[in-house]
Parts: sequence; structure tokens; C-alpha cells
Amino acid sequence: LRDLAGLAKRLQEQFGVAPATADGLLSLRGVLDIPETTETEEARAALDSAILSALEVALGGLEQARQGEGAALRSLLSGHIDAIEALTVRAEADPSREPTVIRERIAEQLRLLMDASANLDASRLHMEAAFLATKADIREEIDRLRTHVASGRVLLAGGGAIGRKLDFLAQEFNRESNTLCSKSNAAAVTAIGLELKAVVDQFREQVQNLE
Repeated sequence: LRDLAGLAKRLQEQFGVAPATADGLLSLRGVLDIPETTETEEARAALDSAILSALEVALGGLEQARQGEGAALRSLLSGHIDAIEALTVRAEADPSREPTVIRERIAEQLRLLMDASANLDASRLHMEAAFLATKADIREEIDRLRTHVASGRVLLAGGGAIGRKLDFLAQEFNRESNTLCSKSNAAAVTAIGLELKAVVDQFREQVQNLE
């Protein structure tokens, strides 16, 4: 380009032609020609192969990370189920559930009811006694909690996409723990029910992170 500018200047001085412009010099063939590069099929194939290989490695790492997180989450959920089972066992074994203790508690409640209502007839008394006996019996809740614990362990051991099933199971756990608290007339069992609700809430929160 410098040589062309010098030549143009000499031509201008010698023949009196108009001075050359930068645009004109740059438009001359060969001044800014960039040599063409040719990409062989082998080079292109090698590049494609390298890209695919890198992609496979990245996806493989992502899958391993996902599986690792899933395994850790399943282990955590399994621990929650163990805690639910332990609390269920405690509720079942609580001394307040002894038949003699339940009878004494119902008798005391009936005495209080009779003292409050002097005109309480026998049929009403029988109805109240039956209601109190039903409310004091938490065997169904205990049995259902045990069944749900077993179902949860089967789901976690089976693998696959189990998020929705475990979410439904969490709802069942929550329902039974609520019923346990509402039916119990013993402070110890009520406390167990509240502790159970806290564990179920943790279980349900973790389930939201599972596929």
C-alpha cells in the first residue's frame, strides 16, 4: 500500500493527474486480499468429534451430579421415615394408652359431665361414653402410620420418578398426625403428635426437591 501511494504521487507530479485517494488505493485488487483457507473434511470431522466428546463429558458429569444429589436426598427422606416410625412406636407404647388408664380417664370425664349437667339422662350418658372411648382409641392412626412408613420405604428402595407419590404420602402422614393430636387426651401423646407433625413437615419439604 505504501509503494502504491508513492507511485501515485510520482504519477501526479509527472503527468499532473488528480491525487490518489485512500479509498481508491484500497479498492485496487490485491491490496486487501485475504488468502482463502480451505477446511478439509478430515479437519471438520475432527472438530465435530471433539465437540461431541466434550458435550458427552459435560452431560455425563451433570448426570452423575444429579444422581449424587438424588441419592443424598433419598437418604435424608429415609431418615425422616425412620423418625416417623420411631415416634409411632412411642405413641403406641405410651402408658396413657393402657386400657385401665383409658377407662379411668373416661370415667373422670363422665363424672365431670354429670356434675355439670344434673339432668343428664342415661342415653346421653351412653352416647358421651361411646364418643370418649372412640376418641381415646388411636389404634387406627397407629396402624395407618405403620402402613405409610412401609409404603415410603418401598418407594425409596424402588427408584424412578417418585416425587408425586411421596408428596401424596406426606399428605397422609400429615393427616394421621393431625388426627392423633386431636384425638389424644393425654399430654404425652399430644406432644408425640406435635413432634410427628414437625418431622412430617420436614419430610414434605424435602420431597418437593425430588423428581
